[in-house]
Amino acid sequence: MKMTIDYSLYLVTDRPLSLGRDLLEIIQKAIDGGVTIVQLREKNCATREFVELARAAKAVLDPKKIPLIINDRADVALAAGAAGLHIGQTDMAYKDARKIMGPDAIVGLSVENIQQVEDAGAIDPDYLGVGPIFATQTKPDAAPPIGLDGLTRIRKITNRPLVAIGAIHAGNARDVILAGADGVAVVSAICSLQDPAKAAKNLARAIRLAQQG
Repeated sequence: MKMTIDYSLYLVTDRPLSLGRDLLEIIQKAIDGGVTIVQLREKNCATREFVELARAAKAVLDPKKIPLIINDRADVALAAGAAGLHIGQTDMAYKDARKIMGPDAIVGLSVENIQQVEDAGAIDPDYLGVGPIFATQTKPDAAPPIGLDGLTRIRKITNRPLVAIGAIHAGNARDVILAGADGVAVVSAICSLQDPAKAAKNLARAIRLAQQG
């Protein structure tokens, strides 16, 4: 049976942006601050190391019942027993990812424009990662920002949970939620700050206040 997911504060890890600190330390502090779901993203990592890192991350997250999502690599997700997989528009096709991961896994899909959202309606991923909302330096090959207005338009055409990403921080997270996102995904707004727990706590507070209206 598929678990119910709280997408409100979604951490995407990035070791190069973590100021030389241990990734598991960042994850532990982030969940102490209120992160509700974690995606392990490793673009330049050997498979064995990726699996070992994923298992170690899962060991930190499991006691708090926080799901671990693996970016791109279905093989790593399965080997580590992760809760799910996140794929982009040029990664494995959704139908293949779903077949590999099974019906109970979480499978999320990145979308960058209205057409991709409409296309996603035919395949029904568990959630859509929407962005970038604002211009970001975290992902050099990112699409042009869609802005809050673009997010609002997307909200009107899909009932899928929307996780917004792209230069989101405690100062603008409230606006992103009010524009239609169910959650915000952050990288540097937690990984690159001196106090990841405090950063997560500030983000979680902004999100909670927006959700309360």
